[in-house]
Amino acid sequence: MKKIPVTVLTGFLGSGKTTLLNRILTEQHGKRIAVIENEFGEIGIDQALVINADEEVFEMNNGCICCTVRGDLIRILGSLMKRRDKFDHVLVETTGMADPGPVAQTFFVDDDMRDLFTLDGIVTLVDAKHVRLHIEDSSECREQIAFADVLVLNKSDLVSPADLDALERRVRSMNAMARVLRATDADVPISSVLDVGGFDLDRAVATKPTFLAPEYPFEWAGTFDLHEGVYDVVLREGPDPSMDVVVMDLEAGERAHDKAVAERALRAWAHEAASLRAGGELSLRAAPSTLVLYGMGAKHFRLRVPKAGRIGLYTQHLPSEFGLKLLCGEIEVAAVASKEFAAGHSHDEEVSSVGIHLERAVDGDRLNEWLSKLLREKGTDIFRMKGILDIQGSDKRFVFQGVHMLFDGREDRLWGTERRASDLVFIGRNLDREELTRGFERCLA
Repeated sequence: MKKIPVTVLTGFLGSGKTTLLNRILTEQHGKRIAVIENEFGEIGIDQALVINADEEVFEMNNGCICCTVRGDLIRILGSLMKRRDKFDHVLVETTGMADPGPVAQTFFVDDDMRDLFTLDGIVTLVDAKHVRLHIEDSSECREQIAFADVLVLNKSDLVSPADLDALERRVRSMNAMARVLRATDADVPISSVLDVGGFDLDRAVATKPTFLAPEYPFEWAGTFDLHEGVYDVVLREGPDPSMDVVVMDLEAGERAHDKAVAERALRAWAHEAASLRAGGELSLRAAPSTLVLYGMGAKHFRLRVPKAGRIGLYTQHLPSEFGLKLLCGEIEVAAVASKEFAAGHSHDEEVSSVGIHLERAVDGDRLNEWLSKLLREKGTDIFRMKGILDIQGSDKRFVFQGVHMLFDGREDRLWGTERRASDLVFIGRNLDREELTRGFERCLA
Protein backbone atom coordinates (compact mmCIF):
# COMPACT_ATOMS: atom_id res chain seq x y z
CA MET A 1 0.00 0.00 0.00
CA LYS A 2 1.34 3.43 -0.94
CA LYS A 3 2.39 5.58 2.00
CA ILE A 4 0.40 8.73 2.67
CA PRO A 5 2.45 11.96 2.58
CA VAL A 6 2.26 14.23 5.62
CA THR A 7 3.05 17.95 5.69
CA VAL A 8 3.69 19.63 9.05
CA LEU A 9 2.75 23.31 9.11
CA THR A 10 4.42 25.23 11.90
CA GLY A 11 5.39 28.76 12.88
CA PHE A 12 5.22 31.01 15.90
CA LEU A 13 1.92 32.46 17.11
CA GLY A 14 0.30 34.71 14.54
CA SER A 15 2.68 33.92 11.70
CA GLY A 16 -0.13 33.04 9.27
CA LYS A 17 -0.55 29.27 9.56
CA THR A 18 -4.35 29.34 9.43
CA THR A 19 -4.25 31.73 6.45
CA LEU A 20 -2.02 29.32 4.53
CA LEU A 21 -4.14 26.38 5.62
CA ASN A 22 -7.27 28.04 4.24
CA ARG A 23 -5.47 28.72 0.96
CA ILE A 24 -4.49 25.06 0.70
CA LEU A 25 -8.06 23.92 1.39
CA THR A 26 -9.66 26.25 -1.15
CA GLU A 27 -7.29 26.24 -4.12
CA GLN A 28 -7.73 23.76 -6.95
CA HIS A 29 -4.81 21.36 -6.56
CA GLY A 30 -6.63 18.05 -6.90
CA LYS A 31 -5.69 16.72 -3.47
CA ARG A 32 -8.00 15.43 -0.77
CA ILE A 33 -6.45 16.68 2.45
CA ALA A 34 -7.14 15.64 6.03
CA VAL A 35 -6.21 18.33 8.55
CA ILE A 36 -5.04 17.76 12.13
CA GLU A 37 -4.79 20.82 14.36
CA ASN A 38 -2.93 21.02 17.66
CA GLU A 39 -4.28 24.00 19.58
CA PHE A 40 -2.97 25.69 22.70
CA GLY A 41 -5.74 27.28 24.69
CA GLU A 42 -8.70 26.59 26.93
CA ILE A 43 -11.20 27.38 24.18
CA GLY A 44 -10.58 25.57 20.91
CA ILE A 45 -11.58 27.93 18.10
CA ASP A 46 -9.03 27.23 15.37
CA GLN A 47 -11.30 24.65 13.75
CA ALA A 48 -14.04 27.29 13.55
CA LEU A 49 -11.58 29.62 11.79
CA VAL A 50 -10.84 27.05 9.08
CA ILE A 51 -13.23 27.50 6.20
CA ASN A 52 -14.91 24.48 4.61
CA ALA A 53 -13.65 22.41 7.52
CA ASP A 54 -16.66 20.10 7.88
CA GLU A 55 -15.38 16.67 8.93
CA GLU A 56 -11.82 16.73 7.68
CA VAL A 57 -10.43 18.72 10.60
CA PHE A 58 -9.32 16.80 13.69
CA GLU A 59 -8.36 18.76 16.79
CA MET A 60 -5.63 17.87 19.29
CA ASN A 61 -6.02 20.13 22.32
CA ASN A 62 -3.26 19.64 24.87
CA GLY A 63 -3.83 21.20 28.26
CA CYS A 64 -0.12 21.88 28.62
CA ILE A 65 1.40 24.52 26.38
CA CYS A 66 4.50 22.49 25.67
CA CYS A 67 3.86 18.79 26.21
CA THR A 68 4.75 16.26 23.54
CA VAL A 69 1.91 15.33 21.21
CA ARG A 70 3.12 11.95 19.98
CA GLY A 71 0.41 9.93 21.74
CA ASP A 72 -2.39 12.19 20.54
CA LEU A 73 -1.04 12.20 17.01
CA ILE A 74 -0.80 8.40 16.84
CA ARG A 75 -4.39 8.10 18.08
CA ILE A 76 -5.78 10.52 15.51
CA LEU A 77 -3.73 9.12 12.62
CA GLY A 78 -4.97 5.67 13.57
CA SER A 79 -8.56 6.94 13.40
CA LEU A 80 -7.86 8.54 10.04
CA MET A 81 -6.73 5.23 8.58
CA LYS A 82 -10.25 3.88 9.05
CA ARG A 83 -11.26 6.43 6.38
CA ARG A 84 -8.27 5.83 4.15
CA ASP A 85 -10.37 6.22 0.99
CA LYS A 86 -11.41 9.78 1.91
CA PHE A 87 -8.01 11.52 1.62
CA ASP A 88 -4.59 11.25 0.01
CA HIS A 89 -2.57 13.81 1.99
CA VAL A 90 -2.40 14.77 5.68
CA LEU A 91 -1.61 18.27 6.92
CA VAL A 92 -0.71 18.74 10.60
CA GLU A 93 -0.92 22.32 11.86
CA THR A 94 0.95 22.65 15.14
CA THR A 95 0.35 25.14 17.92
CA GLY A 96 2.47 28.26 17.59
CA MET A 97 4.33 27.40 20.80
CA ALA A 98 5.32 23.91 19.68
CA ASP A 99 8.71 22.40 18.93
CA PRO A 100 8.00 20.49 15.68
CA GLY A 101 10.54 17.80 16.59
CA PRO A 102 8.18 15.42 18.45
CA VAL A 103 5.64 15.61 15.61
CA ALA A 104 8.27 14.81 12.99
CA GLN A 105 9.77 12.12 15.19
CA THR A 106 6.50 10.19 15.16
CA PHE A 107 7.04 9.18 11.54
CA PHE A 108 10.50 7.74 12.19
CA VAL A 109 10.45 6.06 15.60
CA ASP A 110 6.96 4.52 15.59
CA ASP A 111 6.91 1.37 13.46
CA ASP A 112 3.21 1.51 12.54
CA MET A 113 3.31 5.17 11.58
CA ARG A 114 6.48 4.66 9.54
CA ASP A 115 4.79 1.89 7.56
CA LEU A 116 1.68 3.94 6.79
CA PHE A 117 2.91 7.53 6.39
CA THR A 118 5.87 9.41 4.99
CA LEU A 119 6.86 12.86 6.25
CA ASP A 120 6.90 14.97 3.09
CA GLY A 121 8.19 18.11 4.75
CA ILE A 122 8.00 20.75 7.46
CA VAL A 123 6.81 24.19 6.36
CA THR A 124 7.55 27.01 8.80
CA LEU A 125 5.90 30.40 8.57
CA VAL A 126 7.89 33.33 9.97
CA ASP A 127 6.17 36.58 10.94
CA ALA A 128 8.52 39.08 9.32
CA LYS A 129 7.11 41.91 11.43
CA HIS A 130 7.35 40.33 14.88
CA VAL A 131 9.79 37.42 14.76
CA ARG A 132 12.58 39.57 16.21
CA LEU A 133 10.58 39.69 19.47
CA HIS A 134 10.81 35.89 19.82
CA ILE A 135 13.82 34.57 17.97
CA GLU A 136 16.29 35.37 20.75
CA ASP A 137 14.37 34.15 23.78
CA SER A 138 12.22 31.35 22.36
CA SER A 139 13.83 27.98 21.71
CA GLU A 140 10.59 26.86 20.03
CA CYS A 141 10.82 29.70 17.51
CA ARG A 142 14.43 28.79 16.70
CA GLU A 143 13.68 25.07 16.41
CA GLN A 144 10.75 25.75 14.08
CA ILE A 145 13.18 27.55 11.77
CA ALA A 146 15.95 24.96 12.15
CA PHE A 147 13.70 21.98 11.31
CA ALA A 148 12.03 23.55 8.27
CA ASP A 149 12.29 22.25 4.73
CA VAL A 150 10.48 25.40 3.52
CA LEU A 151 10.61 28.79 5.27
CA VAL A 152 7.91 31.32 4.39
CA LEU A 153 8.76 34.88 5.42
CA ASN A 154 5.18 36.06 5.76
CA LYS A 155 3.80 39.61 6.21
CA SER A 156 6.72 40.84 4.14
CA ASP A 157 4.69 43.94 3.22
CA LEU A 158 4.90 45.14 6.84
CA VAL A 159 8.69 45.58 6.89
CA SER A 160 11.20 47.45 4.77
CA PRO A 161 13.13 45.64 2.02
CA ALA A 162 16.35 46.11 4.02
CA ASP A 163 14.82 44.54 7.14
CA LEU A 164 13.45 41.68 5.06
CA ASP A 165 16.87 41.05 3.54
CA ALA A 166 18.41 41.05 7.03
CA LEU A 167 15.80 38.58 8.26
CA GLU A 168 16.44 36.25 5.32
CA ARG A 169 20.17 36.31 6.08
CA ARG A 170 19.39 35.50 9.71
CA VAL A 171 17.16 32.51 8.99
CA ARG A 172 19.58 31.21 6.34
CA SER A 173 22.34 31.31 8.94
CA MET A 174 20.16 29.07 11.11
CA ASN A 175 19.03 26.75 8.30
CA ALA A 176 21.01 27.02 5.09
CA MET A 177 19.29 24.03 3.46
CA ALA A 178 15.68 25.22 3.58
CA ARG A 179 13.97 26.87 0.64
CA VAL A 180 13.09 30.49 1.58
CA LEU A 181 9.98 32.17 0.18
CA ARG A 182 8.64 35.67 0.76
CA ALA A 183 4.91 36.22 1.08
CA THR A 184 2.06 38.55 1.92
CA ASP A 185 -1.04 36.87 3.38
CA ALA A 186 0.72 33.51 2.88
CA ASP A 187 0.30 33.85 -0.90
CA VAL A 188 2.80 31.19 -1.93
CA PRO A 189 2.31 28.62 -4.71
CA ILE A 190 0.71 25.52 -3.21
CA SER A 191 3.22 23.38 -5.11
CA SER A 192 5.99 25.01 -3.04
CA VAL A 193 4.60 23.73 0.27
CA LEU A 194 3.03 20.38 -0.68
CA ASP A 195 5.00 17.51 -2.22
CA VAL A 196 8.32 19.14 -1.38
CA GLY A 197 10.13 15.83 -1.73
CA GLY A 198 10.76 14.56 1.75
CA PHE A 199 11.84 15.73 5.18
CA ASP A 200 15.60 16.06 5.62
CA LEU A 201 16.31 13.52 8.36
CA ASP A 202 20.07 14.04 8.24
CA ARG A 203 19.66 17.74 8.97
CA ALA A 204 17.21 17.00 11.79
CA VAL A 205 19.71 14.67 13.47
CA ALA A 206 22.49 17.23 12.99
CA THR A 207 20.28 19.91 14.56
CA LYS A 208 19.15 17.67 17.41
CA PRO A 209 21.34 14.57 17.93
CA THR A 210 18.65 12.98 20.13
CA PHE A 211 16.03 13.30 17.38
CA LEU A 212 15.67 9.53 16.88
CA ALA A 213 15.81 8.70 20.58
CA PRO A 214 12.41 7.59 21.89
CA GLU A 215 10.40 10.53 23.22
CA TYR A 216 7.37 9.76 25.33
CA PRO A 217 4.35 11.78 26.48
CA PHE A 218 5.27 10.92 30.09
CA GLU A 219 8.22 12.17 32.11
CA TRP A 220 8.28 9.49 34.80
CA ALA A 221 7.56 5.78 35.12
CA GLY A 222 7.32 3.96 38.44
CA THR A 223 7.08 0.22 39.12
CA PHE A 224 5.08 -0.86 42.18
CA ASP A 225 4.41 -4.26 43.77
CA LEU A 226 0.97 -3.96 45.38
CA HIS A 227 -1.33 -6.14 47.46
CA GLU A 228 -5.02 -6.46 46.71
CA GLY A 229 -6.94 -3.48 48.05
CA VAL A 230 -7.68 0.22 47.63
CA TYR A 231 -4.86 2.75 47.55
CA ASP A 232 -4.83 6.54 47.73
CA VAL A 233 -3.05 8.60 45.05
CA VAL A 234 -2.41 12.08 46.44
CA LEU A 235 -1.30 15.16 44.48
CA ARG A 236 -1.11 18.84 45.35
CA GLU A 237 -1.32 21.73 42.89
CA GLY A 238 1.64 22.06 40.53
CA PRO A 239 2.74 23.91 37.37
CA ASP A 240 -0.32 22.72 35.42
CA PRO A 241 -3.99 22.60 36.49
CA SER A 242 -4.16 18.92 35.56
CA MET A 243 -1.90 15.92 35.04
CA ASP A 244 -2.39 12.87 32.83
CA VAL A 245 -1.49 9.48 34.27
CA VAL A 246 -1.65 5.89 33.07
CA VAL A 247 -1.81 2.88 35.40
CA MET A 248 -1.06 -0.43 33.75
CA ASP A 249 -0.77 -4.08 34.79
CA LEU A 250 2.75 -5.50 34.39
CA GLU A 251 4.00 -9.03 34.24
CA ALA A 252 6.27 -10.36 36.97
CA GLY A 253 9.82 -9.20 36.31
CA GLU A 254 8.79 -6.32 34.05
CA ARG A 255 9.75 -2.77 34.96
CA ALA A 256 7.68 0.20 33.84
CA HIS A 257 10.68 1.91 32.25
CA ASP A 258 11.88 -1.06 30.17
CA LYS A 259 11.78 0.02 26.53
CA ALA A 260 9.26 -2.59 25.38
CA VAL A 261 6.99 -1.81 28.33
CA ALA A 262 7.34 1.96 27.83
CA GLU A 263 6.30 1.53 24.20
CA ARG A 264 3.26 -0.39 25.42
CA ALA A 265 2.47 2.50 27.71
CA LEU A 266 2.77 4.88 24.78
CA ARG A 267 0.10 2.85 23.00
CA ALA A 268 -2.08 3.14 26.08
CA TRP A 269 -1.41 6.89 26.14
CA ALA A 270 -2.76 7.20 22.61
CA HIS A 271 -6.29 6.43 23.83
CA GLU A 272 -8.73 9.20 24.73
CA ALA A 273 -8.16 10.47 28.27
CA ALA A 274 -10.93 10.32 30.86
CA SER A 275 -11.28 13.39 33.09
CA LEU A 276 -11.16 12.56 36.80
CA ARG A 277 -11.84 14.94 39.67
CA ALA A 278 -10.72 14.55 43.28
CA GLY A 279 -12.34 11.52 44.88
CA GLY A 280 -12.59 9.68 41.57
CA GLU A 281 -11.21 6.22 40.94
CA LEU A 282 -8.28 5.38 38.71
CA SER A 283 -8.52 2.11 36.84
CA LEU A 284 -6.06 -0.35 35.35
CA ARG A 285 -7.59 0.20 31.92
CA ALA A 286 -4.34 1.00 30.09
CA ALA A 287 -5.63 4.42 29.03
CA PRO A 288 -4.85 7.87 30.40
CA SER A 289 -6.81 9.67 33.08
CA THR A 290 -6.62 13.44 33.35
CA LEU A 291 -6.45 14.28 37.06
CA VAL A 292 -8.09 17.68 37.58
CA LEU A 293 -6.11 19.65 40.17
CA TYR A 294 -7.75 23.09 40.21
CA GLY A 295 -7.71 24.82 43.60
CA MET A 296 -5.45 24.78 46.60
CA GLY A 297 -4.73 21.76 48.75
CA ALA A 298 -4.10 18.07 48.24
CA LYS A 299 -6.32 16.09 45.87
CA HIS A 300 -7.01 12.41 46.57
CA PHE A 301 -7.79 9.75 43.94
CA ARG A 302 -8.52 6.07 44.59
CA LEU A 303 -6.70 3.19 42.93
CA ARG A 304 -8.41 -0.18 43.28
CA VAL A 305 -6.11 -3.18 42.82
CA PRO A 306 -8.24 -6.33 42.29
CA LYS A 307 -5.41 -8.78 42.91
CA ALA A 308 -1.84 -8.66 44.13
CA GLY A 309 0.71 -7.99 41.43
CA ARG A 310 2.97 -5.47 39.73
CA ILE A 311 1.76 -2.24 38.14
CA GLY A 312 3.36 0.57 36.18
CA LEU A 313 2.46 4.17 36.93
CA TYR A 314 3.24 6.75 34.22
CA THR A 315 2.93 10.48 34.86
CA GLN A 316 2.83 13.32 32.36
CA HIS A 317 5.06 15.43 34.63
CA LEU A 318 7.55 14.60 37.35
CA PRO A 319 5.87 13.43 40.58
CA SER A 320 8.06 15.85 42.53
CA GLU A 321 6.37 18.79 40.76
CA PHE A 322 3.05 17.77 42.32
CA GLY A 323 4.21 16.04 45.52
CA LEU A 324 2.66 12.80 44.25
CA LYS A 325 2.35 9.99 46.79
CA LEU A 326 0.85 6.49 46.71
CA LEU A 327 -0.60 5.61 50.10
CA CYS A 328 -1.88 2.41 51.66
CA GLY A 329 -3.80 3.78 54.60
CA GLU A 330 -1.32 6.20 56.19
CA ILE A 331 1.76 4.41 54.86
CA GLU A 332 3.49 5.66 51.72
CA VAL A 333 4.27 2.92 49.17
CA ALA A 334 7.66 3.28 47.49
CA ALA A 335 8.35 2.30 43.91
CA VAL A 336 10.56 -0.78 43.48
CA ALA A 337 12.02 0.90 40.37
CA SER A 338 11.53 4.24 38.63
CA LYS A 339 12.97 6.36 35.86
CA GLU A 340 12.79 9.98 34.81
CA PHE A 341 12.65 10.39 31.06
CA ALA A 342 14.17 13.36 29.29
CA ALA A 343 11.51 16.01 29.39
CA GLY A 344 9.91 16.73 26.07
CA HIS A 345 9.43 20.29 27.27
CA SER A 346 10.17 22.77 29.98
CA HIS A 347 7.53 24.95 31.56
CA ASP A 348 7.47 28.67 31.02
CA GLU A 349 5.28 29.79 33.88
CA GLU A 350 5.05 33.31 32.49
CA VAL A 351 3.43 32.21 29.20
CA SER A 352 -0.18 31.15 29.44
CA SER A 353 -3.53 31.13 27.71
CA VAL A 354 -6.71 32.88 28.85
CA GLY A 355 -9.98 31.86 27.24
CA ILE A 356 -13.19 33.82 27.85
CA HIS A 357 -16.66 32.60 26.85
CA LEU A 358 -19.69 34.92 27.00
CA GLU A 359 -23.22 33.86 26.12
CA ARG A 360 -24.29 37.41 25.18
CA ALA A 361 -23.59 39.76 22.29
CA VAL A 362 -20.93 42.45 22.64
CA ASP A 363 -21.04 46.11 21.67
CA GLY A 364 -18.69 46.66 18.72
CA ASP A 365 -17.65 50.21 19.68
CA ARG A 366 -16.90 49.32 23.30
CA LEU A 367 -14.99 46.23 22.15
CA ASN A 368 -12.84 48.25 19.76
CA GLU A 369 -12.12 50.89 22.42
CA TRP A 370 -11.14 48.25 25.01
CA LEU A 371 -8.90 46.28 22.66
CA SER A 372 -7.17 49.39 21.38
CA LYS A 373 -6.34 50.50 24.92
CA LEU A 374 -5.33 46.98 25.96
CA LEU A 375 -2.91 46.57 23.09
CA ARG A 376 -1.37 49.99 23.56
CA GLU A 377 -0.59 49.12 27.18
CA LYS A 378 0.05 45.36 27.02
CA GLY A 379 0.66 44.62 23.35
CA THR A 380 4.28 43.49 23.68
CA ASP A 381 3.21 40.77 26.15
CA ILE A 382 0.21 39.56 24.10
CA PHE A 383 1.61 37.20 21.50
CA ARG A 384 -1.69 36.22 19.95
CA MET A 385 -5.39 36.95 20.16
CA LYS A 386 -8.18 35.26 18.28
CA GLY A 387 -11.90 35.03 18.65
CA ILE A 388 -15.33 34.51 17.17
CA LEU A 389 -17.69 37.19 18.43
CA ASP A 390 -21.42 37.86 18.46
CA ILE A 391 -21.63 41.58 17.65
CA GLN A 392 -24.90 43.30 18.56
CA GLY A 393 -26.96 44.12 15.49
CA SER A 394 -25.22 41.69 13.14
CA ASP A 395 -26.50 38.31 11.93
CA LYS A 396 -22.97 37.21 11.02
CA ARG A 397 -20.11 35.87 13.10
CA PHE A 398 -17.28 38.37 13.59
CA VAL A 399 -13.87 36.70 13.29
CA PHE A 400 -11.14 38.51 15.18
CA GLN A 401 -7.37 37.94 15.13
CA GLY A 402 -4.42 39.88 16.46
CA VAL A 403 -0.66 39.68 16.91
CA HIS A 404 1.00 41.97 19.45
CA MET A 405 -0.26 45.50 18.68
CA LEU A 406 -1.77 44.61 15.30
CA PHE A 407 -5.32 43.32 15.07
CA ASP A 408 -8.18 43.19 12.63
CA GLY A 409 -11.54 41.55 12.21
CA ARG A 410 -14.10 40.74 9.55
CA GLU A 411 -17.64 39.49 9.26
CA ASP A 412 -17.83 35.79 8.52
CA ARG A 413 -20.74 33.53 7.64
CA LEU A 414 -24.26 33.80 9.08
CA TRP A 415 -24.85 32.35 12.54
CA GLY A 416 -27.80 30.36 11.20
CA THR A 417 -28.92 27.74 13.70
CA GLU A 418 -25.55 27.80 15.50
CA ARG A 419 -25.79 28.96 19.11
CA ARG A 420 -24.56 32.55 19.31
CA ALA A 421 -21.78 33.34 21.78
CA SER A 422 -18.57 35.35 22.06
CA ASP A 423 -15.29 33.47 22.50
CA LEU A 424 -11.97 35.25 22.88
CA VAL A 425 -8.54 33.70 23.51
CA PHE A 426 -5.34 35.47 24.57
CA ILE A 427 -1.91 33.82 24.51
CA GLY A 428 0.95 35.74 26.03
CA ARG A 429 3.20 36.56 28.95
CA ASN A 430 2.05 37.56 32.45
CA LEU A 431 -1.64 37.60 31.51
CA ASP A 432 -4.09 38.71 34.19
CA ARG A 433 -7.13 36.48 33.78
CA GLU A 434 -9.44 38.47 36.04
CA GLU A 435 -8.52 41.80 34.47
CA LEU A 436 -9.03 40.46 30.92
CA THR A 437 -12.35 38.88 31.86
CA ARG A 438 -13.63 42.09 33.48
CA GLY A 439 -12.54 44.11 30.46
CA PHE A 440 -14.32 41.79 28.02
CA GLU A 441 -17.46 41.72 30.19
CA ARG A 442 -17.59 45.53 30.10
CA CYS A 443 -18.01 45.22 26.32
CA LEU A 444 -21.30 43.31 26.67
CA ALA A 445 -24.21 44.93 24.87
